[in-house]
Amino acid sequence: MCNVCLTRRRVFSGLGCLAAMTAIGPMTAGPASAQPARSAETPDAALARLMEGNARYASGKMSERDYSVGRVARSQGQAPFAAILGCADSRVAPELVFDGSPGELFVVRVAGNFVTPDGLGSLEYGAAVLGTKVIMVLGHTSCGAVNATVDALQKGNTLPGHIADLVRAMKPGIEPVLKTPGPDLQQSAMIANIQANVRRLQTEKPILGDMVAAGKLKVVGAYYDLPTGKVMMV
Repeated sequence: MCNVCLTRRRVFSGLGCLAAMTAIGPMTAGPASAQPARSAETPDAALARLMEGNARYASGKMSERDYSVGRVARSQGQAPFAAILGCADSRVAPELVFDGSPGELFVVRVAGNFVTPDGLGSLEYGAAVLGTKVIMVLGHTSCGAVNATVDALQKGNTLPGHIADLVRAMKPGIEPVLKTPGPDLQQSAMIANIQANVRRLQTEKPILGDMVAAGKLKVVGAYYDLPTGKVMMV
């Protein structure tokens, strides 16, 4: 079973186990010489690498790759340098947006790019066990989940099925913006949703908050501009 497929229960079986994982650093499998190398080893370097990759993508100058290269090494383990909490929108694929190679990005996606219990466990695993150096909460322009939340909060719409759960989850971050609407309410709501989830991840205990405080991890927010392909920090 791959590292990503391990369940939260198996990975985090108690605080003692968590402490041990954090102490030993990224998980390895097989001979050290067979392990893929991490592309960035500090939070600042990881963020810079993400933005450099997006600049290539937005300008149409993406790196040429032979995806078979490194396949054997990747079967022995993974060493992603960054984690992305992104929207499930089909137009925003982080591996493409940041011109990444297989094994470089640890990606969690849900419509509206907000923190869920399972997503939080995945991000904790990425940071404490796999060694990701930066977590980016990545929203995007014209986000259907954000727009639906704004409409539901303004008009009292009742959304079908579990779609309503998305609105309930995003409400705390977006609702304050509705009290001071500006010329582009949906854009403001999208940014507010990103910032609310960044704040949560920066302070989550016992793993992410402690890693951020120790300077081992950076949590940032950004959005992807659909017309240009550029990622903008918020």
